[in-house]
Amino acid sequence: MVLALAKEIAMRKNESDSEIETIYFGGGTPSVLSNDEINFIISEVYKNYKVSENPEITLEANPDDLSAERILELSKSPINRLSIGIQSFYEEDLKMMNRAHNSAEAKKCLEEATKYFDNISLDLIYGIPGMSDEMWKQNIQTALDFGVPHISSYALTVEPKTALSKLIQTGKIAEPKDEVASNHFMILVETLQKNGFIHYELSNFGKENYFSKNNSAYWLGKKYIGIGPSAHSYDGEKRGWNIANNSLYLKAIQNNGLPIETETLTISDRYNEYIMTGLRTIWGVSLERIENEFGLDYLNYLLEQAQKFLNDDLLSIENNILKPTPKGKFLTDGIASDLFYLDA
Repeated sequence: MVLALAKEIAMRKNESDSEIETIYFGGGTPSVLSNDEINFIISEVYKNYKVSENPEITLEANPDDLSAERILELSKSPINRLSIGIQSFYEEDLKMMNRAHNSAEAKKCLEEATKYFDNISLDLIYGIPGMSDEMWKQNIQTALDFGVPHISSYALTVEPKTALSKLIQTGKIAEPKDEVASNHFMILVETLQKNGFIHYELSNFGKENYFSKNNSAYWLGKKYIGIGPSAHSYDGEKRGWNIANNSLYLKAIQNNGLPIETETLTISDRYNEYIMTGLRTIWGVSLERIENEFGLDYLNYLLEQAQKFLNDDLLSIENNILKPTPKGKFLTDGIASDLFYLDA
C-alpha cells in the first residue's frame, strides 16, 4: 500500500503547480505507519511537488494508537501536528460510542503528546444522551487543562446499522435531542472564547496561529489532492474520488491506472459549495465574490433568499460579507440549504 501511495503521488505530480502548504495523514488508521514509512511518503511529496518552507504535517490518531513510545517516535518524524480522536473523557460515553480507548488512555495520551507536540487538536462530541450541562462543561475543562491550542467539536450523529443505532432502537439509551445539542454548543462557544480560542469555523476552535491549515484550505475553496483509497480531490472545477476498495486500488495503480472518478461542478454546484463552506467560517460569504464569480442573478437570488434570516437576526451583512449572527450559528447548515440555488 505504501508503495502504491508513493506511485500515485508521482503519477499525479502535474496536477499542481502551486506550493503544498499542508500534508494530512487521515482517514482509517494512519498511525499504523512506521516512522520509516511516514518519512518515505513525505519524501515522495517533496520529490514530486513544490512544498512550502514550513508545511503543516498532521497525523490523525486515536488514543489507543498513541502509546508513550509511539508519541516519542512520532516526535522524531516530520509530523508537526497531531489530531486526536478523544470524543469524551467519560467512560460511559466512550463505551456507548463503541470507542476502543478508555478515559484513562485518553488522558495519558494527551499527557504524553503535550510533552513533545505544541500543535495538537482534539475532537469532542456533544449532545450525548445522558450528558448533563455540568458533565459537558467538565469535558471541555479537562481538554483546556491539557493546554491544547485547537479543539474540533461535533454533535453526536447516529449512523444507521451501528451499535449506537441498535441501542436507541431497543430503548436501551435515549435518542439525542436537538435542544440538548444546541445548549451544549452555546456552552462550548462561550467557554472556549473566554479561554482565548477563536471560533473560526462552525465545529472548529483555534488559538491565534493554530487554525488547521488543512481544513481552512477546504473551507476557503483551495485546491487539494487526495492520495489513496477513498481519498477525495478538488481542482477548483472538478471533484474526484478514488475507489474505496483496497485491492482494486492496488491493482489499478500496479497497472499504471488512476482509480479515480470525477465530476465537473456546474456553476450552481460551485455557488452552493461556497455558500455552505463560507457561512460556516469567520470569513463568511463575500457578496462581491458572488457577483464577480457567479453573476448578478446569483447575487440577487442570494439576497432575496437571505432576507428572512436577516429579518430574524440569524444572518447579518457587514462590509459586504454575509455571515451568521451568534444566534444563527448553530442553525448554519439549515440556513445554507435555504440559500442554495436549485437548477430547474
